[in-house]
Amino acid sequence: MKLSKLYMPTLREVSADVEVASHKLLLRGAFIRKSASGIYTYLPLGYKVVKKIEKIVREEMDRAGSQEILMSAIQPREIWDASGRWDRFGPEMFKLKDRNDREFCLGPTAEEYFTTLIKDEVKSYKQLPLNLYQIQTKYRDEKRPRFGINRAREFSMKDAYSFDTSPETMEISYMEMYRAYERIFNRLNLDYKVVEGDSGAMGGNKSHEFIALAETGEGEIAYSPSGKYAATSEKAKVTYKLPGEQELKELKEVATPDLKTIEDVTKFLGIEKNRSLKAIDLMVEGKPVIVFIPGDRELNMSKLEGYLGVPEHDIELMTEEDILSINSSAGYTGPIGLDKSVRLIFDNAVTKIQNLSIGANKEGYHIINANYGRDFSGEVCEDLLEVRKGDIIEETGEEYLFARGIEVGNIFQLGTKYSEALNATYLDVNGKEKLIWMGSYGVGVTRTVSAIVEQNYDEDGIIWPMSVAPYQAIITVVNNKDEEQMSLGEKMYEELINLGVEVLLDDRNERAGVKFKDRDLIGIPLRVTVGKKAGEEVIEYSNRKDKEKVEMTSEESIKKILEEIKRELSL
Repeated sequence: MKLSKLYMPTLREVSADVEVASHKLLLRGAFIRKSASGIYTYLPLGYKVVKKIEKIVREEMDRAGSQEILMSAIQPREIWDASGRWDRFGPEMFKLKDRNDREFCLGPTAEEYFTTLIKDEVKSYKQLPLNLYQIQTKYRDEKRPRFGINRAREFSMKDAYSFDTSPETMEISYMEMYRAYERIFNRLNLDYKVVEGDSGAMGGNKSHEFIALAETGEGEIAYSPSGKYAATSEKAKVTYKLPGEQELKELKEVATPDLKTIEDVTKFLGIEKNRSLKAIDLMVEGKPVIVFIPGDRELNMSKLEGYLGVPEHDIELMTEEDILSINSSAGYTGPIGLDKSVRLIFDNAVTKIQNLSIGANKEGYHIINANYGRDFSGEVCEDLLEVRKGDIIEETGEEYLFARGIEVGNIFQLGTKYSEALNATYLDVNGKEKLIWMGSYGVGVTRTVSAIVEQNYDEDGIIWPMSVAPYQAIITVVNNKDEEQMSLGEKMYEELINLGVEVLLDDRNERAGVKFKDRDLIGIPLRVTVGKKAGEEVIEYSNRKDKEKVEMTSEESIKKILEEIKRELSL
C-alpha cells in the first residue's frame, strides 16, 4: 500500500480526557476514531490489526476442533427469560422492540443463543462432544466506558461453547480450550498470567481468566511467587490472621458520642481494629441485609454477590431512612437488637474473634465484649474479604504478590445451568434422556488490541509485534521529487509485494521529519529508508524496536526483511 493513497489521518495531540497510552496512541496513529462514548470506528490500519488477531484466533480454534458459525447480534427475550438472565443481567443489556412490540436485546454474550441453536438438533450421544464458535460484535451499555476500546460499549469478541455428555468430558473440552488460549496469547506475544476467575453472571463452578499484564489495567490479580497459585482479586482466597484468644468477658454498653468510624471507635476504646465489627448496611433486591466483617478489613463485593446469587445492580447501600426502619442508627449498626426482617451475614473470621466491639444500634453507643454464638448469630460465609498485601496463600504458605492487568480471555465450566433452563438434552447409549454439559470460552478481540499496545510502545509510538502488525515493513522515500530515490523505492516495494511481504511505501510529498515521526508512531516493525545513496542502491535499514540504523544494499535489505519476518513469526 502506498501512503499517498492510505487513509491515515495521524494526530499530534488528543484530548486531555484520554487516560491510557493505548487509547492515546491508537487515536494518534489513526487506528481508531471515537464515534460516541464507548463506540469506535476502526480505520484501515486498526482494522488490519483486528483481522490479524482474528486470524490467529481462528487458526487455533480450528486446530482445537471448534467449528465457526455466525449468529445474529439480535437475540429474542424469551431465551433470556428461560435462563432467568433478562432481568439479572441488568442495565448493561441494550434492549429493544420490533414494530410488533416483541422484545429483543443486542447480545452481550450468547450462552442462551447457542444452547437454543443445538437443543432441537443434537439428540444423541453420538453427536457429542461438539464445540462451536463465532467472532461477532457484542454490546454492553457500560455505566462508565473508559480506556478507549479496552472498556467499550460495542466490541468484537470470539465466543465458543462446548457441549458434552458428562462432567468428565466437559473437563476435557475445557482443558482443550485452555491450551488453545495459551497458543493464541503466545502467538500474540502477550505477557500474561492465567488466574482463577469469578464466574459472576455467567454461572458455573470453575473459571479461569487470561490477564495481559499492564500497569493501567483495571483488574488486579493476586499470585504466589512460586507461580503455583494465581487468582483475580475478586476470587483470591483470604486466610484471615486472627488476634490472640481471650477469655469471654461481660457484655457492656459504652457511650461513644459522635464516633462512627472504626478508626475513631477503636482508638477511643483502646482496642485493635481486628477486635471490632464492621457493618455494611445494604438493600438487596429491596430487602435489608447487614454484612459483618472484621473491622480491619474491606468487603469483597464479588464474593458477596456470589454468596447471595444476586447481581451488583440489585445491591445498594441503605439510606439513613432505611437504617432507621430496621431499628438502628447510621454509623452504629450492630447485630444485637435489629428488626427481625433483617438478614444478618457474617464473614467466618468474625465467629472466631472474642470480645468484639459492635454498634449498639442507637446514636452515640457501642457494645464491647460481644461474641458470636453467645450474644448474636446469623448466616456464616467462609470468605467475604478483600485480599491485601501481607495475606498468606493457604495452599503454598507464601505471601501474595499483586499485579494489574487487562482481561483478554476467559473460560467457564457452565455445567448444566443453561441446558437445564432451556431443556437441552440428549439420549445416552441406553436411550435415557440426560442434560448436556456445557462450557463457555471468550476472547476479547478488540480489547486484545489495547492490551498489545499497552505492552509495546515507547515515547515515539507503538511497537507492533510482527504477528499483528498492520504491515510488516515500511519503505520511506526521503524525497519523492528525487527520481533515483523514487525509482529504488518503487522497485523494492514491488519486489517485496511479489515475495508476499505486507509492505507500505511512503511516497508522500511531505518533509522527511513528518515521515519519520509517522513511521515511529504507527509502529511498523521493519523499516527501509531510501535517501541520498539511492543511485548506488544503498539504503538505511532499521527495526522499530531498537531503531539501530545500518547501511546495506537494497538486495541485502530485502533478504534481511524476509529473514526477520520468518524468525519473528516462528517464535
